[in-house]
Amino acid sequence: MLAVMNERTIALVTGANKGIGYEIAAGLGRLGWSVGVGARDERRGADAVARLRASGADVFGVPLDVTDDESVRAAARLIEERAGRLDALVNNAGVSGSWPQNPTTVDLEGVRRLLETNVLGVVRVTNALLPLLRRSAHPRIVNQSSHVGSLTLQTTPGVELGGISGAYAPTKTYLNAVTVQYAKELSGTGILVNGACPGYVATDLNGFSGMQTPEQGAAVAVRLASLPDDGPTGQLFDDSGVVPW
Repeated sequence: MLAVMNERTIALVTGANKGIGYEIAAGLGRLGWSVGVGARDERRGADAVARLRASGADVFGVPLDVTDDESVRAAARLIEERAGRLDALVNNAGVSGSWPQNPTTVDLEGVRRLLETNVLGVVRVTNALLPLLRRSAHPRIVNQSSHVGSLTLQTTPGVELGGISGAYAPTKTYLNAVTVQYAKELSGTGILVNGACPGYVATDLNGFSGMQTPEQGAAVAVRLASLPDDGPTGQLFDDSGVVPW
């Protein structure tokens, strides 16, 4: 198995059983990569794997709850046993929480739940998979962020980013900051770390109110996961290019 797997680029996409994550896995599969479909719900994960395989993608299921230490360790062991390394990690799993999110009335437990998935989950998964990424010749980390996490855009007159978000948006701001720090620490190792803004995509995260399709939203993450060795690191991108922090 390892001999076969080592001929392919190996990727893991968290939260890949639906929406943008599913389309990221599909996009990487179209590149000829072998893609781990991370999913908290094993049944939904298995269904996603079956659908992706039916479309011709080389994928495998990875049971993965990014908020659970043992689940993350088990996922790392699975990938090590299956492939021996990891070439690209796409931290896509995320939650938006309930609305409204006025900071004066926000539920603190709800904020903690968002932080656990959107920020701590990324740190937990990245650190667990880092030893496998270090074995890759061209390692990439992509953190799924959002335009709403940009303090510059949030404070620019005339820029519309939706309503007040006292919980979800700050978690993406935090994630952006974490992405920068990973890029600084890993500078010179060959590991490129960037954030991706998929745009306003119609998913269950926003009640399917977005303007873009999940496939369109997946494009920037697929591009960042397959950057050349001289590509950027420590930046935030959408389809148009660099997004201000």
